[in-house]
Amino acid sequence: MKKITLELFTTIIGIGSASGLFYQDNSLLIIGDNSGFLYEYNINSQDLKQHPLIKNPSVNIPKSEKPDFESITHFQDTLYIFGSGSTPNRNRMVEFDLKEKKKTATNNLVDLYAVMQSFANIKPEDFNLEGVIYDGENWYFFNRGNGISNKNTLFSLRAKKLDQEFSLLSNDYKLPKIKGVRSSFTDAVLIENTIYFLATAENTQSTYDDGEVLGSLIGRIDLETMKIDFTKKISDKHKFEGITVFKNTKEKIEILLCEDNDTDALKSNIYKLSLDLK
Repeated sequence: MKKITLELFTTIIGIGSASGLFYQDNSLLIIGDNSGFLYEYNINSQDLKQHPLIKNPSVNIPKSEKPDFESITHFQDTLYIFGSGSTPNRNRMVEFDLKEKKKTATNNLVDLYAVMQSFANIKPEDFNLEGVIYDGENWYFFNRGNGISNKNTLFSLRAKKLDQEFSLLSNDYKLPKIKGVRSSFTDAVLIENTIYFLATAENTQSTYDDGEVLGSLIGRIDLETMKIDFTKKISDKHKFEGITVFKNTKEKIEILLCEDNDTDALKSNIYKLSLDLK
């Protein structure tokens, strides 16, 4: 990377603790980890819509009760929205139809999450999925290693549907430290044959309790080797938890990021990260 720049793209009033986003047709679809809605924000008109994902949704659900939606991915006309799995009530996967603009199914992934924990030797208290990618054949799940064991794990699951038979692989990563604290996965997106991921250093050893944010970085994983080929710190203070492709050319990739402010304030900043490839 010759040059990486980060700038404020827009500020959205009405969304708090943004944890994932997806860009399509000049609109942003955003989830918040303490909300029961999927938000649809039109960039031109600045119009904000709410689509319910759970029964009796609200914009600020108490921490002990929230579904903790942390990951959003898509394939064709379906969005897939995942709970983190960090507590028993955070095991939902919601399917959302992008054409009809409505929820079509809710799945309980408790059994799948248990298999993943056993396979990668991750204790339940260290299990915290913060990013998911789906390409139609493969699912990639990113466990955030912000628990005591620092298990930053990428699960590769081959299956068209998560309720079908699947093959499972896992890779563990030792991510860079920021100010002496090990960073951990917070989201990822597929761009051609590479994965671009976000990681944040947060001064906590709990998947449940927040800590002081020490900065965020971006990195890239080669899908053929499953090795990290670069990382770069992009902030000393932001906790970036969502990533989506905005523009992609041979010369430059522009990515949009959302920030989890870990408060009840209904205000979310969206940033644009530009990566010069040549």
